[in-house]
Order: sequence, then structure tokens, then C-alpha cells
Amino acid sequence: MPSGKVASWAFCEEFIAESALFSDETVLERARERATELGIDPVLPGAGVLLRLLAASVDARSAVEIGTGAGVGSLYLLSGMNDAGVLTTIDPEFENQRAAREAFTDAGIRPARARTIAGSPRDVVGRLTDHAYDLVCFPAQTPHAEDLLGHAERLLRPGGVLVITNALFHDRVADPAARDAETVRIRALLHAVQGSENLRAALVPSGDGVLAAVRR
Repeated sequence: MPSGKVASWAFCEEFIAESALFSDETVLERARERATELGIDPVLPGAGVLLRLLAASVDARSAVEIGTGAGVGSLYLLSGMNDAGVLTTIDPEFENQRAAREAFTDAGIRPARARTIAGSPRDVVGRLTDHAYDLVCFPAQTPHAEDLLGHAERLLRPGGVLVITNALFHDRVADPAARDAETVRIRALLHAVQGSENLRAALVPSGDGVLAAVRR
């Protein structure tokens, strides 16, 4: 990448300071520290503020996040959602959800606004109500991501937003020499979104890449 592009990307990543998003300016910093302890790669700041923007753009009152991690992405989503909005966040690891709940407490988020569910994402989303959600979010490398894409299209209301983070997967998706199985699967996922008759999409290089789409 040309040096000017690198500088522009870095400028965009730092344009909205994480410390400005909550009254306690260390909330996201502590959530990122928990993520590191758990071996989790949380969303980068540029992707986080885009999550916040997209949640705010649809005044999200109901959202589904697949892959809670340590709650970094959850905090960004909740900061953009309607004040009465409820985030349903799913993760198979109890320890991840414990860390996320700590982050929610640090941020002063009411327990009723964040519904944490431990379990297989495919099993959990299969029980959620059709066309009942304003936003659905999951990382591109999530297992069974193409199945989850089908569920996301079912769960979103018309005008709702799909967000797929880590869509450029450490810059490997754009590298034609990267032919490992995971990168190939992510490329297939992006093409599936691009080719869907139900979605209108854009791929943005914020963070590690964010694919956003509106449900028709």
C-alpha cells in the first residue's frame, strides 16, 4: 500500500477517539485489555465507530451480534443504538461473555439492554424471529458464516443493516496469492453478499475491513 494510503488509514482510525465515547474514558481500553488476556482480536477503532454509525443510522432498537468476544464491538453497537434498544449478543464461550458483562457494567449499560446468550450461533439464531431486527453483525471468519448470512437475511427487517467485520482478513482477501482455506471462504462470503438480490452492499477498508449491506 502506498505510504500516503497508510497515513490516511491511520488518520481515519484515530479520527474518533475511543476515550470520548463513554463518560469513563477507560471503558474501551479495559475491554481491549480483557480481550488480549482471552486471546481475542477485537474490532479496531475505525471499524468500531462505523458499527456505532450504522446502529445510529437505523436508530436500532433490536440488534443481533454473533461473536461477543470481550464486548468491544458490543460497546460500539450499544453506543449507537436507540437508548431503549436491546442488543442480543451470542458467543459459545462463557468466559468471553463474562468479560463482556464486565465491560457493560463499566460503561453503565443497564442489564436489560444487553442480552448475552451462550451457545452455538447457528442454533441460537435459528430460534430468533424473522424480520424482527434492525441490525445483524458478525465477523467474516466466524464458523459457518455463509449459513449465518442466510439467517441474517431472514432476521433483518426491510431497511435493516447487515455488518460483517474483519472482511479484509488481515489484508489477505485482497491478495491474490493468499489461497488458504479461510481466506477463500471469506472471499466466497463477500461474493455471496455482493450477489444477493436482498442486499445492497459496500465494502469499506475501516479497521480490518467492514462489509455493510442494507436489506431490501
